[in-house]
Amino acid sequence: MTEQSVTHVYAGSVVDLFCGAGGLSHGFLLEGFEIAAGIDTDEDCRYAFEHNNEAPFIQKDVASLDGETLNELFKPDLPSVLVGCAPCQPFSIYNQKNADPQWELLGEFARIIIETKPLVVSMENVPRLMRFREGKVFESFVETLERAGYHVDSQTAFAPDYGVPQQRSRLVLLASSLGEIELEQPTHDPSRHETVSQAIKNLPKLDAGGVDPEDALHRSSRLSPLNLKRIQAATAGGSWRDWEDELVADCHKVATGRGYASVYGRMEWEAPSPTITTQFFGFGNGRFGHPEQDRAISLREGAILQSFPSDYAFVKPEDPVQFKKLGRMIGNAVPVLLARAIARTIKQHLKEFA
Repeated sequence: MTEQSVTHVYAGSVVDLFCGAGGLSHGFLLEGFEIAAGIDTDEDCRYAFEHNNEAPFIQKDVASLDGETLNELFKPDLPSVLVGCAPCQPFSIYNQKNADPQWELLGEFARIIIETKPLVVSMENVPRLMRFREGKVFESFVETLERAGYHVDSQTAFAPDYGVPQQRSRLVLLASSLGEIELEQPTHDPSRHETVSQAIKNLPKLDAGGVDPEDALHRSSRLSPLNLKRIQAATAGGSWRDWEDELVADCHKVATGRGYASVYGRMEWEAPSPTITTQFFGFGNGRFGHPEQDRAISLREGAILQSFPSDYAFVKPEDPVQFKKLGRMIGNAVPVLLARAIARTIKQHLKEFA
């Protein structure tokens, strides 16, 4: 179990589609919901999901699911809650092709909702989904739910407003067959946003390529001699534009690369971190340099900035820790504290209609 307490008076039964390592489910677990199951195609996520969320992981393509099978997973005497985060890469600003067939999984999510008819639905995704293909994909999803009798609300939530120490904006959709539903008001105004310092400053110091003997996930990636010189020249909140010319990458010396000022950057202690991506463990992949130590942030630091509990287990103790695999699991997750806000909203909504 994790360091945060769990209330064992279940508010509802949750099935989590596209569950990944379990960030969304964990937020619901910590708010008193039973997690009936998590479903995903990525077998690498099985241990993290099951170990931390007291629920089975089902490796299955959502496109092959049907409502009857899914309904068998819900605990029959509890309100049914279907949640999920359809893969957001097709809708991301980092995907310029808009040709990724994964966007069709949103349609599969809608189909499953109609077949399953849960009392409440929640979907989390990137805000750009609302504008994808001139907004038609998202509009079709909402209209499908409304025709099925759901009251639908969607809004962009800024993660620091809910205690997440990370500048991450996410689309949160809530749908209920019971009545109107809307995400709870922010719990943290800008003066109370959690900072990088509050989140990770007390973790043990590391060198580049080092690992904490007490926590295998508190490890940082190695740096080449050139990148070590670069991070030594970097200042918190600064950019490569502040460096001497011989340290600047060739791609940043041409017009097409001059706009990418945030790569090879350090985080700032007294502000939320930048958005944690799947490549956050690499100094050259964004503003992922530690504020004062000469290294990129560790896997554990990235997980904490995603508001996972500091003891959340992502791999079996005897298994190797692989940066690419763990970076994908952590970076793709729903921040746990944002998940808790969604869960609290649904719990209060269910009480109102009990």
